Amino acid sequence: MAHHTRRQLLQGVTALGAMTLMSAPAIAQAAPRVVVIGGGFGGVSAARTIKQLAPKAQVTLVEANATFTACPFSNLVIAGLREMPAQQFGYAKVRSGGINVVIGAATGVNATNRTVRLNDGVTLPYDRLVLSPGIDLRWDGLPGYNEAASATMPHAWRAGEQTLLLRKQLEALEDGGTVVMSVPANPYRCPPGPYERASLIAHYLKEKKPKSKLIVLDAKDQFSKQRLFQSAWKQLYPDHLEWVGLSQGGKVTSVDPATLTLKTDFASHTGKVVNVIPPQKAGRIAEVAGVANNTGWCPVDATTFESSLVPGIHVIGDAIIAGGMPKSAFSANAQAKVCAAAVVKLLAGEKPATPKLINTCYSLVGPEYGISVAGVYRPVNNVLTDVEGAGGVSPLDAPSDFRLAEASYAEAWFRTITSEVWG
Repeated sequence: MAHHTRRQLLQGVTALGAMTLMSAPAIAQAAPRVVVIGGGFGGVSAARTIKQLAPKAQVTLVEANATFTACPFSNLVIAGLREMPAQQFGYAKVRSGGINVVIGAATGVNATNRTVRLNDGVTLPYDRLVLSPGIDLRWDGLPGYNEAASATMPHAWRAGEQTLLLRKQLEALEDGGTVVMSVPANPYRCPPGPYERASLIAHYLKEKKPKSKLIVLDAKDQFSKQRLFQSAWKQLYPDHLEWVGLSQGGKVTSVDPATLTLKTDFASHTGKVVNVIPPQKAGRIAEVAGVANNTGWCPVDATTFESSLVPGIHVIGDAIIAGGMPKSAFSANAQAKVCAAAVVKLLAGEKPATPKLINTCYSLVGPEYGISVAGVYRPVNNVLTDVEGAGGVSPLDAPSDFRLAEASYAEAWFRTITSEVWG
């Protein structure tokens, strides 16, 4: 599908979704109480949309950190192409919209009494609870890798201090030193994220440490936007990036932080800088609330995002089992709006509408080289399923001005979504 046609289609679906949200009825009961846990792309979007659709509702947003640090575009920070303050957002505008923002950690959920317990002992009652907990790292998922190991082999998969640590390690790398990256099997946050990171690290090496090289050890043979990435790597970074897939022995089976070594079934790889992206699961509060199953992720109703395990609790974003819909900031934002409309309907005793959701994901292969993938999803047999023919990826043989335009679209998308969520 041509890129401009796909963009027009997605704009149409977005407009349709907005009309659906605006048609939600007024809340029947007086001042219903909605608590939202998680102040990222999903949680803030859900809280603000519920408040817009039901102005009389008491909406409380619980977030552990006073400043949110966004993961999208954080790979640019690692590569020295962006500074961390551009990734950080506060909650003043959220508060000014009539939402009670509580900076604190949610430590418990009583689904029977419908209350949330905070780390300071405060208890918040709710009629509906929305969880947008993001991810936690599975510290037991890769032998040898734990939280202590991340101090020398950073994951940088939650933006913040780890992002800056990996950047500092690259800056300190002696020219000629090897960088090694470990990529886990699916599912994990942001499917194309490791490959964007690999691209931008390779760009950094090419520009700043031309004798150095990045080796990517992957637990998969196939990944998101693979042909686009590999075509770009061949063109831009033939001497600076080597990708080793599963069938070539790319799956890392253990790590040794003391020697900065990653071990596979066939070889050991030692780097001067080692980035380990470990296996992941839903954020801790999901497990505490009982909405995560034995996979570590959260099954939900594909129409309302209500937990399949615990009534009255909705889950959105990276934490959920979302069928064909990827774990991304755009997905979390789209799911939040659908979930918010469903919460408003359910509080009014009405049936939520069947949604259509969209996701667009941009990746930067270089500062002036962007690629994208887009999709439209709808519930089929309670599973979010691709709408056939409604998505697509960037053309493989696009000229350089097209890649430059996609890079500018990526930056515009980030400005737009962060302004909508926190502005």
